[in-house]
Amino acid sequence: MSHVGLRYGNGPEVLRDINLTLHQGSLQFLTGPSGAGKTTLLKLIYLALHPSRGFVQLFGQDTSLASRDDLAYLRRKIGVVFQGFGLLDHLSVFENVALPLRVTGREHQDYQADVKDLLSWVGLGKVLDVSPATLSGGEKQRVAIARAVVAKPELLIADEPTGNVDPEMGKRLMRLFLELNRLGSTVLIASHDTNLIQAVIADIYSLTDGALSFLPARKKKKPK
Repeated sequence: MSHVGLRYGNGPEVLRDINLTLHQGSLQFLTGPSGAGKTTLLKLIYLALHPSRGFVQLFGQDTSLASRDDLAYLRRKIGVVFQGFGLLDHLSVFENVALPLRVTGREHQDYQADVKDLLSWVGLGKVLDVSPATLSGGEKQRVAIARAVVAKPELLIADEPTGNVDPEMGKRLMRLFLELNRLGSTVLIASHDTNLIQAVIADIYSLTDGALSFLPARKKKKPK
């Protein structure tokens, strides 16, 4: 993103002069107080919103010049963990998680074992066939995360991914994100969880009143 601004209608800019670079295979956190615009910024990155001004390039392509088909192709490279989960209640837990694989044309027999293994890993191996509507908030969060990572996306965007789970499950999910990053995915996590952020050495973007600042990753301490 280069000098990106966003306003709704004729109102003031809610994001202004955003300059943001996510290098391939990197891991970053996005922090900031409630109402600062973190979710709005994430929506710009995964193409749910278009900027009022500025330049957005995704996977080497200028999104302002991309056709509808091009944008759909770019979105398929992105996994998103929504704050509101975004699950489909008419589909089972298994079907929700498998959806990113189905839309790419993979056959059920090719991904069945992978989806089951992933759901077991996040503690949901016994609810494969139930509707997400019957689950707790923390369980829905884990379904949403499993769906976002199952296709090993080139870019993973997670909006408060540990906000509805206990600390131990939060650590487990963070290990999942780190493993995905190790395999080559670019990962951006928006979080208020200072313990989560301090546990990982990563660059931090901080958003305050619509303006973005950058904090480089702290250096690893040398062993004594």
